[in-house]
Amino acid sequence: MKNDYTYEVGDIVTLKKQHPCGSKEWEILRVGADFRLKCLGCGHQIMIARKLVEKNTKDLRKKA
Repeated sequence: MKNDYTYEVGDIVTLKKQHPCGSKEWEILRVGADFRLKCLGCGHQIMIARKLVEKNTKDLRKKA
């Protein structure tokens, strides 16, 4: 099963596993080989490999 999402800065991605704060939604701040994501629950920022984001994405909401 391959997700054919086009990831862009500002999009909101819902991941399968939740962050320790309880939120599953992340805002994309940077795209490339690695993504920078910001947790919408607590504001924590992480760098994560594109492959992991693509594998764990449940939903993608485009920015307004």
